[in-house]
Amino acid sequence: MTGCASWVAILPAVSNDLGAASVPSSAASDVLGAVPERLWVALLVLVLGLVSAVIVGILSRRLLTRAGVPEAIEGTAFERTAREFDTSTVAIIAKLSAYFIVAVAVVVALTVAEVDFVDRFWENVATFVPRLFIALLVIIVGIVVGDKAELLVAERLRGVKLPEVGLLPTIVKYSIVYVAALLALGQVGVETLALIILLAAYALAVVVLLALATKDLLAAAAAGLFLLLRQPYGIGDEVRVAGQRGIVQEVDLFVTRIETDGEEHILPNHAVFRDGIVRIRE
Repeated sequence: MTGCASWVAILPAVSNDLGAASVPSSAASDVLGAVPERLWVALLVLVLGLVSAVIVGILSRRLLTRAGVPEAIEGTAFERTAREFDTSTVAIIAKLSAYFIVAVAVVVALTVAEVDFVDRFWENVATFVPRLFIALLVIIVGIVVGDKAELLVAERLRGVKLPEVGLLPTIVKYSIVYVAALLALGQVGVETLALIILLAAYALAVVVLLALATKDLLAAAAAGLFLLLRQPYGIGDEVRVAGQRGIVQEVDLFVTRIETDGEEHILPNHAVFRDGIVRIRE
């Protein structure tokens, strides 16, 4: 009987303890229940967006690396500038892709949460964010391609000893960058007609500048074509041209190389064509 009495005395105390412990859990349930379901869905969308952004960033970096993009753009001005800030072109593109996913996730989450101001500008944001991403991507690609084209053209024309040739790589670079800028502006909603007019004006300016800058180069190419077809002299011939006497080492489309007494004279073909050449026979 004494044991039964003790259990009867203990049971109310245990019940009181359980009731006290259930109070915090009940309060937590009330707080969680007070949060609208749409907010939980919005939070889930935001978390999934952040995870997707990380995955997209990693995949973009790996795909660009496997495609050989780092090697293709090595040495370009944009890549060198990116390296100065402890990053790279591939890393910048990967981060832009991740930020785009985050921006989309934020907008979708706000929409699901039924935030008042989202309804008013959702349509504009939904169209502007992808356009802005594409515009930034076009600008980066245009700068990188322009830098690479400048290097390739400069390398191709390295053997041409004409001062005007130095302008060609720069013109090629900024032509590509300019077209990329026009495309990017078109993506963010700049008037298309104005872009076409600007592009036409720029193309005309480039043509005029090229005509002025490459006047001697075109003349040298025309003369070089004639010399290569007719071959009035060849490699190994001793000649005298433009006051220089020596052995012909090379004849290409733009210049003729003559070597004499350990010196190499590089003569533009239009000078050879204009002044004439004397082939020495002994």
